Amino acid sequence: MAQIRRRSDKDGGGYQVRYYGPDGRRHAKTFVRKKDAQSFCNTIEADKTRGAWVDPEISKTLVESYAASFLDTVVHLRPSTRLKVEGHLRNYILPTFGRIQLGDIRPSDVRSWLSAMVDHGLSPATVRAIHSTFSRVMNQALIDGIITKSPSFGIRLPSDGAREEMNVITPEQIDALANAIEPRYKALIYMAAYTGLRWSELAGLKVSNLDLIKRTVVVKESLVEVNGKLFTGTTKTGKTRTVSLPRFLCQMLTDHLAAFPAHKGYVFSSAHGKPLRRNFYRRHYLPALATSGIDQNLCLCDSRGCKGRHTPLVRFHDLRHTCAALLIANGAHPKEIQERLGHSTIRITFDRYGHLFPTLDERLRDGLDDVFNKAKDHETAKHQLIGGLVDSRDGTDD
Repeated sequence: MAQIRRRSDKDGGGYQVRYYGPDGRRHAKTFVRKKDAQSFCNTIEADKTRGAWVDPEISKTLVESYAASFLDTVVHLRPSTRLKVEGHLRNYILPTFGRIQLGDIRPSDVRSWLSAMVDHGLSPATVRAIHSTFSRVMNQALIDGIITKSPSFGIRLPSDGAREEMNVITPEQIDALANAIEPRYKALIYMAAYTGLRWSELAGLKVSNLDLIKRTVVVKESLVEVNGKLFTGTTKTGKTRTVSLPRFLCQMLTDHLAAFPAHKGYVFSSAHGKPLRRNFYRRHYLPALATSGIDQNLCLCDSRGCKGRHTPLVRFHDLRHTCAALLIANGAHPKEIQERLGHSTIRITFDRYGHLFPTLDERLRDGLDDVFNKAKDHETAKHQLIGGLVDSRDGTDD
């Protein structure tokens, strides 16, 4: 049990609470008023009973110190994800909370921090991503017993409604883009637009995962570039999926592999026979986009003084969105789209592509009309049958 002892004036006065924690160590805290000391006693005993007690010395750990140990333990992160987490900590989290003790951060502090980032022009999606990293750190501190409750719990985040707009292109524009790029990458454009594979999945695609007879490709690896180094890992969701291939794409891949033999087993490689890197986007994709006429206003100069538009309307990732649009236009079920694109949940599919289903409500409306009309026709036929039997019976009686 916690005990309250009045301190002598020689010792500074006030009231000291002494108690033993669940760890068996003795702790003490001094208060000016006895009322505050008694309230603290009650809280301590309640926390020990509920198993929510935290060593006050541990809770004084600074966020910057704990964040460093946190990074040392999250070995499961993909290299690209780890790079983002490090960036969030370095640029947004530590400048605000780095010198604050973990146990001193309150939800109100987190809300003010999020509001400040929005006011400084960060997009809702970026703010949500930064908060996700902050929550990871706080949740780990909760698991480690450093804090009793995460200050990020229950925080209302800015709406992600203003997410980056996607752009989809037509099949004719896909052809134009594929014909404008170097022949070595023609099949890559079609593969992206008609399978929906991510760039990292296309860059890491191996010939051994292709089955052109069964017309399928097994997607289980990805190749990402982080700080100039290439890393091979699993897909973004960590799951393996099988994607079917249209006949024309199988023939195209056959011709591609004959013309450009695989290097180290990769389906797509650079002109030097090496794995694809980020510079493909600047060296090959953007010039082809401008040549194709899809993005006529795209500026490819390197001049800082240029006032032209350097951001393309159609990014390489938009070829994945184009695939989704093509699937929807051909009546694919959302579950089929989820599995083909490799989304972790169908909710992601709906959130991302729900607006591309403009005819769903019309289908439901027409379907309800069909149900009603079929029921009505059935009832009419039933009455006609009964009426015919009655007429027949009446004729017999005559």
